[in-house]
Amino acid sequence: MTAPLIGTRVPGFDVPVIDERAVRAAAGILFLAGAVAFGMAAASGSTRPLQPFGMFFMLDMMLRITMGDRWSPALLVGRLIVRRQAPEWVGAPQKEFAWWLSFGLAAVSCASMGFLPVPFSLTLALCGVCLSMLFVETAFGICVGCALQRVLTRTPPQYCPGDTCSVPT
Repeated sequence: MTAPLIGTRVPGFDVPVIDERAVRAAAGILFLAGAVAFGMAAASGSTRPLQPFGMFFMLDMMLRITMGDRWSPALLVGRLIVRRQAPEWVGAPQKEFAWWLSFGLAAVSCASMGFLPVPFSLTLALCGVCLSMLFVETAFGICVGCALQRVLTRTPPQYCPGDTCSVPT
């Protein structure tokens, strides 16, 4: 059996899984960097401070979904931070869906900072949505993309953090 591109196979789980603690740590790292860049952009009235963060964020998401989560710089640091904690396994397919959503949002945000003639306030709003999703993930453990997968696809998520994808009977 070949290793999955995203996540890892763990006995007892039907789908590849990923450590939620590392994902939340990575989200916190990205949120911190993004919040600093967002604040600098808002204070200066220019998207210039957001551009390096936007490119890094987009690259990080692109690496996760195209080459695998093992190649993500933010996830690598997140894994180092939580390495002494027991993993909290969650389904990798819903994380992949969420990362595709994040990549798309980052691509539109980056385009609005350079290629598309959009108002500064719209660019800040796009980045604000992205930062809000990072905050909700890191602070509350709620994966917005995972919740959207439940609504938008025919494949329900499995192994959600806090057992949130279980259907009450």
